[in-house]
Amino acid sequence: MHKYLPFKLDIKPSNKRSFGISDYSSYQFIYFYQELNQFALKVVHIIEALGGGVYTYFNDLSTYFGEDEIKSRIDTTIIYSANRKEIDREKIKSELSSNINLVEINMLRSFSPLQDLKSVIRLTKELKKINPDIIHLHSSKAGVLGRIAYFFLFKKKKLYYSPHGYSFLRTDISKPIRKIYWFIEKSTQTIFGGVTIACGDTEFAIAKKIGSSKLVRNGVDIESIRENFVENKNDKLTIGIMARITAARNPSLFNKIALKFPEYNFVWIGDGELKSLITASNIKITGWILDRETVLKELNKVDVYMQISLWEGLPIAVLEAMALKKPIIATNVIGNKDAVVHNKTGFLFTDIEELNEYFEILRNTETRTIFGEKALERCQELFNVNKNFKDLIEVYNQ
Repeated sequence: MHKYLPFKLDIKPSNKRSFGISDYSSYQFIYFYQELNQFALKVVHIIEALGGGVYTYFNDLSTYFGEDEIKSRIDTTIIYSANRKEIDREKIKSELSSNINLVEINMLRSFSPLQDLKSVIRLTKELKKINPDIIHLHSSKAGVLGRIAYFFLFKKKKLYYSPHGYSFLRTDISKPIRKIYWFIEKSTQTIFGGVTIACGDTEFAIAKKIGSSKLVRNGVDIESIRENFVENKNDKLTIGIMARITAARNPSLFNKIALKFPEYNFVWIGDGELKSLITASNIKITGWILDRETVLKELNKVDVYMQISLWEGLPIAVLEAMALKKPIIATNVIGNKDAVVHNKTGFLFTDIEELNEYFEILRNTETRTIFGEKALERCQELFNVNKNFKDLIEVYNQ
C-alpha cells in the first residue's frame, strides 16, 4: 500500500477498474504510479564513527533499506566520515547496498572548532540539497554536529538520535568531563528537540530521563551469520573477543585474565592503538581483518566469547557470537547485561575471581552447547535485525 493511498496500487490494466480510474490509459496510469513514488519518505542517517559494530549496523541497514520493496517507500542516504583507521572507503562503497545513497563528509571524533564548523556547513548544505523528511543522527559527535546543522534548515524535519552508548558513561575520563558530556546530551535535546532511539533496554531507561525516547534494539542478520557456523574441536578452551583494542574494551583486563589462566588460549580478533597492553603469551592478536566472512570464521573458532567492556550501548559483537551459539562471559555493565542472561546464555561478572567458577563450568563441551543454544534462542527472539528494522520504520511513521 502506498503511504498516500488507502489501497495497494497494481499497474496491471485489468485491475485499474477496481480503483475507479478506468479513464486512464495504461501509459497514463503507469505515469501516475511513478509520480506517486516520487513521494517516498526521504531518510538521512548521519554517522561519524563508521567502524566496528556501528559499521556492521549500517551494513545491515543498507541491505534492509536497499531492498526494492523498502526502497520504493523509503529513500535512504547515509552521510558518514571515513577518518578512523579501521575504516576502508573502498570497502564501504563495495559492501554497502548500491540502492542507498552514500555521502562522505569529513568529521572528527575529537573536538576541533575549525573542523567542526566546516563539518556543520557541509552537513547543512547537503541536508538542504537532499531535503529529507527524517534526519537520524548516530553516536555522540554526529548527534551534536547534526543537530546544529538541523537548526540552520529553513524547514524543520523529524529528528531522531541514537547514542549507541552515551559518552557520559565512559570510565576512561574524569567525573567532571562525564558531567559535561551529560550536560551536552541533555541540553542539545532540550534546545533542538527530537526523539532518542535507544539501542538497548538500559540505554532506553537512561534516555527517558533525558527526553522523549523510543526503544529499537540492535540486531544482527542471524541467517547470514549462521552460514559461518561449524562445530569446533579446540585442544584447549579458547576464549575470544572481537573489537578494536581501545580503552572502552579494557585490554589490560583481558591481558590480566589471560595471565591468570595460562591453561587456556585467548584470541583478540582485531587491532588498535592499545595493542601494547596485551603481553600475555597465550593471547593471539589477529590484526585488522577487513573481510566480514573471514572475521566471522575467526569468531566461530572460539569456544567462549568474552566482552570485558567498561561501557557499552548494546554490543553487536556479542549478538554475533550469540548467533554462532557461543556462551558469553561479560562484564556486568550497560549493554552487556541487556544481551546476556546470567547463568543461562552466559555469565556476568564484576570481579576477576568469579571467572574461576565460570571457566570451570564452561570447560564442559555439553554445558557450552546448552548455553550456546539458549544464546541463539535469545538472539532470535530479541535481536533479529529484520524485525528490529521493521520496528524502526514504525517509529519513523509515527
